[in-house]
Amino acid sequence: MKFTNKINQLALVAMLFSSTSLSQTVESPTTGPPASSFAAASTMPAEALRAAAARASKVPKLAQYPVAVDPSSKKSTIHSDWASFNQGAALSWIADMDVDCDGVNHECEGNPDGQSKTNWGALDAFQVPYIVIPDKFLSANPAMLTGNNIAAVICDGKILYGILGDTNGDTPQVTGEASWLMARTCFPNDGLNGIKGHNAADVTYILFTGPNSVLPHSAVDDKYITDFDMLRSMGDRLLNDLISNLDLSGEQGITSGAPRSTAMGAVHGI
Repeated sequence: MKFTNKINQLALVAMLFSSTSLSQTVESPTTGPPASSFAAASTMPAEALRAAAARASKVPKLAQYPVAVDPSSKKSTIHSDWASFNQGAALSWIADMDVDCDGVNHECEGNPDGQSKTNWGALDAFQVPYIVIPDKFLSANPAMLTGNNIAAVICDGKILYGILGDTNGDTPQVTGEASWLMARTCFPNDGLNGIKGHNAADVTYILFTGPNSVLPHSAVDDKYITDFDMLRSMGDRLLNDLISNLDLSGEQGITSGAPRSTAMGAVHGI
């Protein structure tokens, strides 16, 4: 009996050690999903989309914000030129990219005042590619943005997909913010963290609107994206629709939007 108890105790210790190690791996800032798990198809015309966003001019309510809390910082405007399309409707803006760590990892490097929650849960900023929008804009446009809307971010010559995961409530509220994973995938050599962002206002944010743009609960919970294949498939479809609406189809070949294989599956970045 004593021998059996000893075995059971050792097994319990091993199980606890294994669980702790797994938890630390999941929440490590260096073990997030690879870029390939949320990147757009390589045929998407990043430069043509960036140029189209730069030409946008229609301004909805409460749409202009600084890119930093400094009163003299550059202003960024959220445009709604593309919001009335039947398919691929979207908002767009151009800004810098600060790092948001709210949620599970709100005590990330350089983020002493992080919040333990994000707008629709407590997302893991190390594992989930999400973007942030000013809280005032969300409050003024609640029907357009219900949370977990698909986003396409054009940064450093590439397009990455993510979701609308949080809002900015600073004083003043700012644009140009994304999760640790999104920011460090956009600019992998810059050592970005909670206090060090990408300061150049050269990042294009495309945020799809309406119910057909929302990543379903089967693919995302309150902490993690559980199906990156669906994120990419929906992102490709929505971006294809937008490209067609903007008559950019001839810039590069348009992907079919079919799921592309990934080693990630439905695992949280392991």
